[in-house]
Amino acid sequence: MSIQELTSYFIQYGAFFIYLIVLLEYLNLPGFPAGVIMPLAGIWAARGDISFPLVMVLTVAAGLTGSWALYLLGRLGGPKVMGFYFKKFPKHQAVIEEKMEFLREKGCIGVFVSKLLPMVRTIISIPAGMVKMNFAKYTISSLCGIFLWNLALVGAGYFFGDAAIDFLS
Repeated sequence: MSIQELTSYFIQYGAFFIYLIVLLEYLNLPGFPAGVIMPLAGIWAARGDISFPLVMVLTVAAGLTGSWALYLLGRLGGPKVMGFYFKKFPKHQAVIEEKMEFLREKGCIGVFVSKLLPMVRTIISIPAGMVKMNFAKYTISSLCGIFLWNLALVGAGYFFGDAAIDFLS
């Protein structure tokens, strides 16, 4: 899908499209990567079609909603889900158990740092739920990490997006 097509979705569906696509990305579902969508939302804000603070509120709210859903999945069904997963992918068990131990040791700092790392930032919510991390602390740590990650991507689009599009054209 081209940038022009994505831009037309922004225009057609407005702010809801930003929230929805970022939510799907934070749920780790197939879709567009946040590294494309959030900078594009920043470009949209730079052009005056939506305010930068609104884009940030939408992307952070979507990230937090997706993170809460995965946290609850881990908390309520984690052992069962992981048992099924380990049967299909036994080589991943050691890595995932290592991440769970990391969360037990590092707690909130572990969640915060994980929310700043590509790929890990969406998956970390399930182990956090499985180790029954305090939900309020989990939320604050996630919120801080999500905000910084999204600020970097949306800000990049806001400040450098048009130059990048002109360069690629």
